[in-house]
Amino acid sequence: MPGELQKGQGCYPHACQCGFYGDSLRECTCTSNQIHRYRQRLSGPLRDRFDLQIEVPRLEFSELAPSVGETSAQVKARVQRARDIQRERFEGMGLASNAAMSHKHLEVFCVLSRASQDMLGAAYKHLGLSTRAHDRILRVARTIADLEGSESISQEHLAEAIQYRSLDRKIYG
Repeated sequence: MPGELQKGQGCYPHACQCGFYGDSLRECTCTSNQIHRYRQRLSGPLRDRFDLQIEVPRLEFSELAPSVGETSAQVKARVQRARDIQRERFEGMGLASNAAMSHKHLEVFCVLSRASQDMLGAAYKHLGLSTRAHDRILRVARTIADLEGSESISQEHLAEAIQYRSLDRKIYG
């Protein structure tokens, strides 16, 4: 099948029935047909409704140690600031968050630079995204910008949002 990953490539938990497809420590026992059938259990339209789709590979034991990053309190404060920005943005519109924006709202609140439009167009074509996935990317990019306190969506925000949509195409494409 075109674009089909071979066993041992990548690390896609639950991409097969046994759950070890691509695992670095345990071998997948599924046949190619079993893997294909298992992946088809989630339809494309259903997968399209997931805003964030990320790969989470197995960690090495040494990676489990506490990291030096933002504390939970810092993350909570940043999320609260982003929610406040959204509440202010949508005041009187009957919307609570970016996730509730319609396509019409996206045209107003998710204006992209020419370079960002080109990037999104290339991703749309290359990943074979649907219109629903396109709109979800814009909502996520707007949220990423809000988390950074940015009034506009930068190419970096958009690239991060696109990255969160690419997993279904790698596994199921």
